[in-house]
Amino acid sequence: MRNAYVDTIYNLAKNNRQIMSLNADIGAIVFDKFREDFPDQFINTGVAESNMISVAAGLAHCGKIPFTYTIIPFITMRTYEQIKNDVCLQNTNVKIVGVGAGLVYSTLGPTHHALEDIAIMKVLPNMKIISPADPIEAKKATLEIAEIKGPVYLRLGTAGEPTIYENDYEFIMDRGIELKTGEDATIITTGSITHDVLIAAKELEQDNISVRVININTIKPIDKKIILKAARETGTILTVEEHYIEGGFGSSVASVILEENMSQIKFKRLGIQDYFCSFYGNHEELKSHYGIGKYDIIREVKNLYKS
Repeated sequence: MRNAYVDTIYNLAKNNRQIMSLNADIGAIVFDKFREDFPDQFINTGVAESNMISVAAGLAHCGKIPFTYTIIPFITMRTYEQIKNDVCLQNTNVKIVGVGAGLVYSTLGPTHHALEDIAIMKVLPNMKIISPADPIEAKKATLEIAEIKGPVYLRLGTAGEPTIYENDYEFIMDRGIELKTGEDATIITTGSITHDVLIAAKELEQDNISVRVININTIKPIDKKIILKAARETGTILTVEEHYIEGGFGSSVASVILEENMSQIKFKRLGIQDYFCSFYGNHEELKSHYGIGKYDIIREVKNLYKS
């Protein structure tokens, strides 16, 4: 996803001199070509993330389209006051691009895990949240948010995520995508863990459980229609996210269902529980250790469907 974003913003900047790329002293190699070809459109603010957001807000007020980029915990938590006051409060045209969603920076520990960002960003008025499932969707989303007037948070993985979509996939903001049909249960998910969900859903077919899979690429505003349709038609909903359960993506889905008085639906959220993830291992090992791996998804669907 990171490389898809870098390539896309390069092409955007080539065709639109108002596009600016602001970095907080990371991505030195992947942004080399951008910096060399568009030196007037690139600013490295150094390890000063809060200042980067304020600089971006100033540029936006001058008609520029700034994309700010760094690791998710640093671009969402170190900068929260600036995002609230300089960007969201004034509905400023600043794009917040965070890399390393969920547990992907596994070996760097809890300081680099991104498990709180959805919760804290979705509460901000005027903020839109985009969570691509693969590199193709990341590219399409980057193109889309360049045209949106106002704050957007783009939540990316890093590099090496498998592709789910074809190149002709049409990204439409605010619209969820049914990736797999199913009649017995629905898994609603977001981000790169969507690939794990698809694998789990296909394996559940061997146990005669027909599972629908829905990818929600826009967490805020969320596609209520596709959620309610799945709830009515399958009656069983599992949300899966690489994020803390409290205040995360699953909470948004739950709100949609409960506000329609659909309390008869079998529903559960699968995500990280209330603890810091200090276990050491690679990305796949951490997902399994903390209960959001493929086999955890399979187990939860079975338990929910048979309950």
